[in-house]
Amino acid sequence: MFKKTFLIVCFITSVFGSSSFSVGDKIGNFSLLNQFDEKQTIDGSVKTMLVSFEKGTGADVNEFLSKQSTDFLKQHHAVFIANISGMPMVITKMFALPKMRGYKHPVLLIYDENDTRFKSQEEKTTLYRLEEGVIKSIEYITHENLGEVFQ
Repeated sequence: MFKKTFLIVCFITSVFGSSSFSVGDKIGNFSLLNQFDEKQTIDGSVKTMLVSFEKGTGADVNEFLSKQSTDFLKQHHAVFIANISGMPMVITKMFALPKMRGYKHPVLLIYDENDTRFKSQEEKTTLYRLEEGVIKSIEYITHENLGEVFQ
C-alpha cells in the first residue's frame, strides 16, 4: 500500500514539479503524505504553507508547533511541509519517521528530490501566504519570526 501511494505521489510531484511556485500562481490541489503515511490534500482553503528543507529549520518549526494546541495548524488554515528527499530512506524509516510520529501536529513530507515546486533559502523556512489558492507572498523566515507568522 505504501509503495503504491508513494509511486503515485512521486508521479504527481514530477508532473507538477517542473518549476517553482511564484507569487501570483494558483497552486491548485495537490496531496502529500504525512508522517503516518496518510494523504493530505492542500487546496484553496490553505492560507499559510511553511516549508522546511533542512533538519535545523524543520526542528525550529516542530519546536514552535509543539508549544501550540493540537489543532493549531487547522485553526490557522496552515500546513507544515518538510522536504526530506535528501535523507537516506533507511534513516527516514528508522529514525526520522518514528520521531515525527510523536508530534501532535501533521508534518507533510516531500520524498521526491525532483519536486521543485517550493523555493528555498539556506537556513530559512519558506513561508507562502495564499488567498483562495493563489500565492500572495513568499518570505524566508528564521525561528525568531515563527511566532509572527500567525499574528
